[in-house]
Amino acid sequence: MPTTTPNLTLRIAVGSLAVSLIVLAIKFTAYKLTGSVALYSDAVESIINIATAAAAIVAIRIAAQPADAEHPFGHHKAEYLTAVIVGALIMAAGAAILHQAWQGFLSPQLPDAPLLGIAVSTLATLLNVAWSRKLITHGKKHRSAALVSDGKHLMTDVFTSLGVIAGVALVALTGLAVLDSLIAALVAIHVLHSGWEVIRDNTSGLLDEAVPAQELALITRIINSNPKVMETHDLRTRHAGKATFIDFHLVVPGTMTVAESHTICDDLEHALKQALPDSQTTIHVEPEHKAKHPKSN
Repeated sequence: MPTTTPNLTLRIAVGSLAVSLIVLAIKFTAYKLTGSVALYSDAVESIINIATAAAAIVAIRIAAQPADAEHPFGHHKAEYLTAVIVGALIMAAGAAILHQAWQGFLSPQLPDAPLLGIAVSTLATLLNVAWSRKLITHGKKHRSAALVSDGKHLMTDVFTSLGVIAGVALVALTGLAVLDSLIAALVAIHVLHSGWEVIRDNTSGLLDEAVPAQELALITRIINSNPKVMETHDLRTRHAGKATFIDFHLVVPGTMTVAESHTICDDLEHALKQALPDSQTTIHVEPEHKAKHPKSN
C-alpha cells in the first residue's frame, strides 16, 4: 500500500470538516429564512457533522502513529473508539431535535418563505451526497473506520434532508403547521437509530472480533498452500483499524532445524503480507508430536 495513504486519508478528513462547516452555514440560512422546526432539525444534525469530522481527524492522526513501548500493537483502535464517540454524539443530536419538535407541537407555526428555504437546503444536500460517497469509498478501500462512520452519518443526513425538504413542501401545500414538528420528530427518531448503528458497528472492533469469513478463508488457504507445512492449528485473527492480526501454531518435523522452520515462517508471513498488506503475523512453531489433526488440502 502506498506510503502516502495516511496523509491522503488525513487530508480527506480535513476536507470533511471544511465541507461540514459550509453545509452548516447553508442549512442554518435555510432555517433562518423560514423559521421551520424541520429545517432547524436538519441544521442541528450538521453541527454533529462538524464534531464527527473533527473526531475523525484526531482518530486518524492517533491511529497513524507507530507502535511504541506502551502500545506495542499500535494505535489502530483509536478509530473504533472515536467512531463509538461519534455514535453517541449523533444520538445526542437526535435527543436535541426531539426536544425542539416537542416545543413545536406545543406552539405550531407555519414556516416563512418555504420555497426559498427548500432551494437553499437542497444545495446543502447535494454537497453532502457528493462528499459522503467520497468518504465511504476511501474509508472502505483503506479500512478507515473513522471515515466510513463519518461518511455513513453524512449519508444519513442526506436522507434526513430529503425527508425534511419533502415535509416542508407538504406543510406549505396543506397549511398544517403541526406537520413541521411531526417531520422534525421523525428526523429525531431516524438520527437516534443511526447513532445506535454506528455504535453497534464499531463496538465489535473494540472487542477484537475475528476477520470476516471470506478473509479467514483466504488466510487459511495461504497458510495451507505451503508444501512444507505439516499442519497448522489454533488460528486466531482480529481486526484493529487497517491492521489485521494473525497468529497460529505451525507443526514441523521434529528433526527440522531452527533455520529451516524460520524460513517456512518467513515464507508464510511474506505470502500473508502480499494478500493483506497491513497484516501482522505471529507463528508458534511446534514439533510433529504436537499435531492435532491432519493437514487439510
